[in-house]
Amino acid sequence: MSRETEKRVDSTLSKGLAILEKLAGLKSGTGVSDLSRELGLTKSNTFRLLQTLTALGYVRREPDRTYAATLKAWQIGRSVVENLNLRTAASQMMLYLSEETKETVYLAVRDGLNVVYIDKIESTKPIRSWNPVGGAAPIYCVGTGKAILAEDYRLLRDQVAATLQPFTDHTITEREALDSDIAATKLRGYAIDKGEFRPNVFSFGAAIHLPDGETAGALGVSVPDINLSVGDSDRIGALLRHAARSVSENLGRL
Repeated sequence: MSRETEKRVDSTLSKGLAILEKLAGLKSGTGVSDLSRELGLTKSNTFRLLQTLTALGYVRREPDRTYAATLKAWQIGRSVVENLNLRTAASQMMLYLSEETKETVYLAVRDGLNVVYIDKIESTKPIRSWNPVGGAAPIYCVGTGKAILAEDYRLLRDQVAATLQPFTDHTITEREALDSDIAATKLRGYAIDKGEFRPNVFSFGAAIHLPDGETAGALGVSVPDINLSVGDSDRIGALLRHAARSVSENLGRL
């Protein structure tokens, strides 16, 4: 950067953006002291900038007093997702899942302790589930969320456990039960939500990975339980495993 360019850069803005970029690159929240040390800022300056970013919706404060980036950057420009070409990479497999299941198919990414739906294909059946693009759900009680959670469970376990609350009679609200469910998800290669967020609606999810192994998001299929027959859960799970693996490979080629 030239001296002339440096003169045109607002130091407060550049520091705030440095904090946002740092948080966006982390898998979990971090504290004021760690941020200030890594960015070479004073703690008081870091704290003030975090308060501003939080007030503007770009950062949120976690229950453990750490700070994490939100998806506001995506909401105003979709840059976080578009730069990954995630929707482009997933489009063919979403159509495949829609044709094979005739149920609603979702593409989701993590936003803190929630998942946000960034694309979907509607079910063709008379009885169907529904969530809007841009809608959110807790990461621990929907198929796409649990698939993503399983990939980063060591980092997110304590944070998620502190937020467990019931949405239906089937919602997992105990840490030990969540541990077992995530272990089963890892073993199967896909997650199952058995009416844990919406009554009588099952959802299935499988994680999508970047070439370096980092979790990019998840594909999901949402099914009213009245539409499920014997063996459908295993079949949908197998379809999702295959589709998510294919999308992960596509991301490596884009």
